[in-house]
Amino acid sequence: MKKEWFLEWFDSPYYHVLYRSHDDSEAHLAIDAFLQPLDLAPDARVLDLACGKGRYARYLAEKGFDVTGLDISEASISYARQFEQEQLAFYQHDMRKPFRSNYFDAVLNMFTSFGYFNTDHDHLVTLKNVYQQLRPGGLFLLDFFNTTAVCQNLIPEQVKTIEGIDFHLQKEIQDGVVYKTVDFTLTGQPYHFQERVRLFTLTDFQVLFAAANLRIRQTYGDYQLSPFDEKTSSRLILIAEKIHST
Repeated sequence: MKKEWFLEWFDSPYYHVLYRSHDDSEAHLAIDAFLQPLDLAPDARVLDLACGKGRYARYLAEKGFDVTGLDISEASISYARQFEQEQLAFYQHDMRKPFRSNYFDAVLNMFTSFGYFNTDHDHLVTLKNVYQQLRPGGLFLLDFFNTTAVCQNLIPEQVKTIEGIDFHLQKEIQDGVVYKTVDFTLTGQPYHFQERVRLFTLTDFQVLFAAANLRIRQTYGDYQLSPFDEKTSSRLILIAEKIHST
């Protein structure tokens, strides 16, 4: 059975080469902005869901929070574990599976680390797991791209040369999903990867969050916390609260 696309791509070292511009400084700016509306207690327990190599989680721990990072990529978690300390731990984990209950004051899902699955059932299961992970009144922050901007600014083909590698990138939209293929050749060996992300809109998230008993409290359109505008915003950032099920 073929692996899901993210298992292959995120474990590849070339994923991190292609996206190397998304570095610690970018993560620090985002976290500094988000801590204002989250208004967490100094010793809050924070889950970085789909943490990658831990650039957000590490900075949150530096801020004094008790931080857990989860990611499905074995390679990313193996790298992140070198930074573990009393207030920072990393685990390989599939977000579609439960992890602790009524434990975290906040769950963060950063840099469009959602929408990867083949079915919306899996996306809803993930959000229901977030609900379970949060303590009553806990907050969930989802940092997603603005689907309208993605569709309007789509570049069908381009080549990016990074660290001597010519990455041939192709993008297309089919059935509410944006597909991105990544092709390159290294020492005579061809490589091919694909990304697939569901093009969720604010309305889609409102439906999904309600089904998971997560009440959206705030929406922002960028890391400067500007109001979300479907036509002009670069991001769709949601902060939701765990509410009691009825």
